[in-house]
Amino acid sequence: MSATIAPYRSQAQGARAGFPQLLRAEWTKFRTVRSWVVGLVVAALLLIGVGLLSALSSHRSCGGPNGPIACPTAPVGPEGGSVTDSFYFVHQALAGDGSITVRVTGLSTSEAWAKAGVIVKNGTGRGSAYAAVMVTGAHGVRMQYDFTHDVAGLSGTVSPSSPRWLRLTRSGDTLTGYDSGDGSNWSRIGTAHLAGLPSTVQIGMFAASPDAVQTTASGFGSGSGTGTPASATATIDRVTLQGGGTVGAAWKGDDVGSSRGGQGPQTSGDFQQDQSTGAFSVRGAGDIAPAVGGPMGDGQAVERTLIGTFAGLVVVIVLGTLFITAEYRRGLIRTTLTASPGRGRVLAAKAVVAAAVAFVTGVAAAVVAMPLCVHTLKSNGVALYPVSLLTELRLVVGTGLLLAVAAVLALAVGTILRRGAGTVTIVIAAIVLPYILATSSVLPAGPSEWLLRVTPAAGFAVQQSLRAFAQVDSVYTPSSGYFPLSPWAGLAVMCGWAALALGFAAYLLRRRDV
Repeated sequence: MSATIAPYRSQAQGARAGFPQLLRAEWTKFRTVRSWVVGLVVAALLLIGVGLLSALSSHRSCGGPNGPIACPTAPVGPEGGSVTDSFYFVHQALAGDGSITVRVTGLSTSEAWAKAGVIVKNGTGRGSAYAAVMVTGAHGVRMQYDFTHDVAGLSGTVSPSSPRWLRLTRSGDTLTGYDSGDGSNWSRIGTAHLAGLPSTVQIGMFAASPDAVQTTASGFGSGSGTGTPASATATIDRVTLQGGGTVGAAWKGDDVGSSRGGQGPQTSGDFQQDQSTGAFSVRGAGDIAPAVGGPMGDGQAVERTLIGTFAGLVVVIVLGTLFITAEYRRGLIRTTLTASPGRGRVLAAKAVVAAAVAFVTGVAAAVVAMPLCVHTLKSNGVALYPVSLLTELRLVVGTGLLLAVAAVLALAVGTILRRGAGTVTIVIAAIVLPYILATSSVLPAGPSEWLLRVTPAAGFAVQQSLRAFAQVDSVYTPSSGYFPLSPWAGLAVMCGWAALALGFAAYLLRRRDV
């Protein structure tokens, strides 16, 4: 006959401390263990130091026919991001309000996002504000403006039997795009407000074709991308201009941004006009679009300055584990629970303290690492994609949150296993290993994205600054710096894992003997 042994419960009547007193007690425990405090300092130094070493080893240099030259920088668009602004422009000046209407009867290209149509632009400088209505190789009619905005119009490809009529009107800072299949029935595509547009702008026709993207497989990994120059030729007629400064003016052709970032000649464009019919043939290369990172880009993402997060994360995981397993190993957990019998509240207090110290450590380290590494990279000629102040703030705060959630997850798993070595191994494997597998081209893109959707490694998305754009063909994979989830959604997945682990740990702590 077997007997059931009841779990141990202290008979001592410990004072039921309030939660603030529990927090104070757990914080006192943490700060009085000198090795744990030193560990936080080590975590911060590793986060800064690894990032700085990476920045010091990164260099970029450019050469010309007569020796080294200063490396060019990508143009910056009206919204502050790096852009690609390279196309062939057939234009003339427009003073004040006006419009341009054309019929496009053909677009010869092999690229889905090749484009040709009508455009109003603030001069011919790279990165200046613009709005355009265009036909594309495989995405129908679009209205695009200021590089990042894209609105769909009529679908289908253009041909002599199925032409597209395009119209772009200007009224002050407002530009409105229209399209039509017959030149009589018009539909509004969208409206753009270009703040600060001067009275005189350039108006006309354009053609562009982005590089052909080729993905090269590397063994069983996700591979890399390269681009080869491509061009597009558009057939345009029925050109009508209305507005000031356009009557009788001659058309002028310009290769806007004709050199590919100073790294070699780009396919030149041109235009021809049939004097008898007034029809135009416009040929161009390049693109008018946001610049993207990864293998197709010429710069680095700013989150590369935080590459030392991995090293700091490992130390924080160890500290989060020790914060609970040390009490099990030394038998002090009985004393802790005797002083405060509310076991769930004790675990919650430990989680708050572990998260707080890890968050402060991550934020402090990121505040130092980012500007220091950015300065070093720029001194070494490395171009960085510009980001907004809010994005920088999110990277700094996100680094602290990443470490905080990792510490809580380690604390929870440590409570479940009550063993330090096993806990550290499991938590590192759950957070770091999926990230390494997903971003190092070890796995194909599909499994890599899956890992960064469902594992705690999804939390690293909070450190991403690169943005994928539907209107730009590129290699949008984890190995190129693109996460399948948004920054806060990725962190939410990691928080979900930590919450589940913490809830299960609290359940076990209440049910079993310590």
